[in-house]
Amino acid sequence: MSHPPGTPPVRKRITLLALCLAAFIISLDVTIVNVALPALVRQTGATTTDLQWVVDAYNLVFAALVLVAGSMSDRLGRKGMLLAGLGVFGAASLAGSLAHSTGQLTGARAVMGLGAAMIFPSTLSLLTNVFTGRSERAAAIGLWGATSGVGIAAGPIVGGWLLEHYWWGSVFLFMVPVAAGVAVLAAWGAAGALIAIRRFRWNPRPQ
Repeated sequence: MSHPPGTPPVRKRITLLALCLAAFIISLDVTIVNVALPALVRQTGATTTDLQWVVDAYNLVFAALVLVAGSMSDRLGRKGMLLAGLGVFGAASLAGSLAHSTGQLTGARAVMGLGAAMIFPSTLSLLTNVFTGRSERAAAIGLWGATSGVGIAAGPIVGGWLLEHYWWGSVFLFMVPVAAGVAVLAAWGAAGALIAIRRFRWNPRPQ
């Protein structure tokens, strides 16, 4: 069965879009900051050590907390953890765009890593719960993984375009409306799909 009865396919597609976009912005943020480093040196006087912390703070916090966040999402709720993570990620991105020093930016990047750690395991867990058929689940996970890879590659491209037209903080400000849009899509799409799945599991046979 491709989807449980009562689950509108459009909701599943929107859920897939939201989860793939969430994975995309997490991966994008890994590399998008690299193109802003020369501008940071010119405008803030950042040292090599400062730049290393700006780059690594995100990755270190993300890697350190992703397993813990995954366990918490199983206990507290995957959708709630995803939305909370998007809120943290978006707020930290806004703070990063407004930073006046590399210390402030490093702190914002660390909080972005926390948000990413909350988002990442929730996306995969929601995928496996929303897409219950073997073939559709494999296709969804494949698209999710490919989107993450595209995000890594697109970071320097998107960052370069933003820096060509705006200031260095735009590489972080760009993430704010994207995170907000993903949260809206996830809240609407995942809610309907998960409710239908719960009903289907409670009463799998039509009366």
